[in-house]
Amino acid sequence: MDNTVKIGEKIIGKDYPVFIIAEIGINHNGDVGLAKKLIDVAVKAGCSAIKFQKRNPELCVPDNQKNVIRETPWGMMTYLEYRYRVEFGDEQYKEIDKYCKDKEILWFASCWDTDSVDFIERFNPPCYKIPSACLTDKNYLLYIRSKGRLMLLSTGMSTMKQIEKAVVLLGEQNLIICHSTSTYPCENEDLNIRMINTLGKKFNVPIGYSGHEVGLIPTVAAVCMGAVLVERHITLARAMWGTDQSASVEPQGIERLVKYITVLGEALGDGVKRICPSEKVVMEKLRRVTDF
Repeated sequence: MDNTVKIGEKIIGKDYPVFIIAEIGINHNGDVGLAKKLIDVAVKAGCSAIKFQKRNPELCVPDNQKNVIRETPWGMMTYLEYRYRVEFGDEQYKEIDKYCKDKEILWFASCWDTDSVDFIERFNPPCYKIPSACLTDKNYLLYIRSKGRLMLLSTGMSTMKQIEKAVVLLGEQNLIICHSTSTYPCENEDLNIRMINTLGKKFNVPIGYSGHEVGLIPTVAAVCMGAVLVERHITLARAMWGTDQSASVEPQGIERLVKYITVLGEALGDGVKRICPSEKVVMEKLRRVTDF
């Protein structure tokens, strides 16, 4: 079985460049202007795609949380009001869609409910990201599979048995599985990057990594472990207000990450031992005896 898939025109697999997703998520704080600045950051860094998050707050906010009062930059409001405040609607996504097309970068979204799948479907996304929170929702998984698009399955806060059941429902033909730990930010000891190898041995699909750690080293290590796709949240400044900002990468950081992964891709090679052309001159100078 060919263990590759495509996002747009880009092939995802072990013999291809790592696909790097800059997740804006909800770090735009409901401001299209801020979203555009973050898109610019991702484009300048050389990321492969941008990801947002889309929810129907009425469905996604638990009933016992809807009326909880929260302090926000816009004053005191209920948690439900806050969720609506940071959610983009049709006009905002039309503007984002046009902006991304003008910048020639792919975009898609994590959809947290079936209403949001229907909403994003209108923009003909290259794929869907299944949030870790939805991994155990059978009806949701079957619904998103019915759209016939490539799916990225995030596996945070899930057991291996739950992941196996989700993969049975989704099928392996049109799927990327992303190892993740759903802590924001995540401590290094909880990252468990070796799970990338575990997932790769268990499932015949490309394996990715969705990181929420502080710093860049674990994400680069994930590529060394075999991740063919990586995803990191981006922000203009980690001190900005918002639940995901502290687990995000600032502009200079995402530029360095793309550079590191590009250099690593060049350096990993194919694992076949050979004498490089650049070695031959050195070999002639240094090797005195050749018995075999």
